[in-house]
Amino acid sequence: MEKLRHCELAIWQRSMTLAKAVYVLTKNFPAEERYALCDQLRRAVVSVPSNIAEGSARQTARDFRHFLGIAKGSLAEIDTQLLLAVELGYVANIESLEGEILSLVKMINAFISSLPITD
Repeated sequence: MEKLRHCELAIWQRSMTLAKAVYVLTKNFPAEERYALCDQLRRAVVSVPSNIAEGSARQTARDFRHFLGIAKGSLAEIDTQLLLAVELGYVANIESLEGEILSLVKMINAFISSLPITD
């Protein structure tokens, strides 16, 4: 089976790894958060590789840049929600996840810079 273009992108691969890590982390959230912060975090983290994939399937670099911008917005949302989870005492240490989020933002910014300006 032929792979789609997004599967070959390092930003997509890293965002999939982040998504798995957040899913594992949120398994330990309290039951009352299952449909609140846990659900919101999971939707946001799934949004990152999903938007990278959707953007890569678009016809123009401009469209791709748009979806990469949405992915970066989701990363900011994830960071905020993880900080809230720490403040609520659901997790103790998110340093590795914060590092991965920052790394992904930088990678996406570099990728955006590599796309052609005109379509």
